[in-house]
Amino acid sequence: MEPQQIDSLGNELYEALIKRTPLSPLSSRGFDISIEDAYQIQQRMTALRIQNGEKIIGRKIGVTSKAVMNMLGVHQPDFGTLTDGMVCSSAEPIRMENLIQPKAEGEIAFVMKKDLMGPGVTAADVLAATEGVMACFEIVDSRIKNWEIKIQDTVADNASCGVFVLGDRLVDPASIDLSLCGMVLEKNGEIVVTGAGAATMASPVNAMVWLANTLGRLGIPLKAGEVVLSGALGAMVPVQAGDNLRVAIGGIGGCTVRFV
Repeated sequence: MEPQQIDSLGNELYEALIKRTPLSPLSSRGFDISIEDAYQIQQRMTALRIQNGEKIIGRKIGVTSKAVMNMLGVHQPDFGTLTDGMVCSSAEPIRMENLIQPKAEGEIAFVMKKDLMGPGVTAADVLAATEGVMACFEIVDSRIKNWEIKIQDTVADNASCGVFVLGDRLVDPASIDLSLCGMVLEKNGEIVVTGAGAATMASPVNAMVWLANTLGRLGIPLKAGEVVLSGALGAMVPVQAGDNLRVAIGGIGGCTVRFV
């Protein structure tokens, strides 16, 4: 794609984010958008957020389950950028008016204590560079109408990042087997999703290895202090005003979120 086309689509996505107005799928516009093009569109969208006062505080990994890979017709995850404008506190409700078409996912978040730079990063390297892991909610939110997305759409749209909420405690990942951690997600007091760490590329650590090496090939490090959302442990849950959600992950802790 031409640079002006990439900038134009990045601008559109940013405007959709600010105005809370969804767009028709980018993949339906007649452009031949490659995955590389989509990441450049994502970078343009993120650059506009930074220009308007936000700061990068981490990354998210998406498309980590076989089911989602099959749905999008790909065989690898994707990544997006987290900014301080995406952080929500569990003590404060999330306002639906600030989102477009949100869905909640229960995940394991990694908090980095050391810089980590691929390629060549191993699972042992990830664990050594991690301060701790936390239960978290990622509230994904697509700027594409009705979630009619192909992989190019979600990559360009910053991996469908919305906002996120971190849990109530930080746990040493070396003390537990993250592939075996069971997840229970409740919505308004009823269990709606169960899952386990193995749903995320057989282990969230594998997802972190993929991210560190993928970013490393682009010359981007994971930095000490950054947060990484490692991927959903179960299905996405649609939410609306009045919903109260809680996720509990065995050996790690819990996280709550409410919507108004």
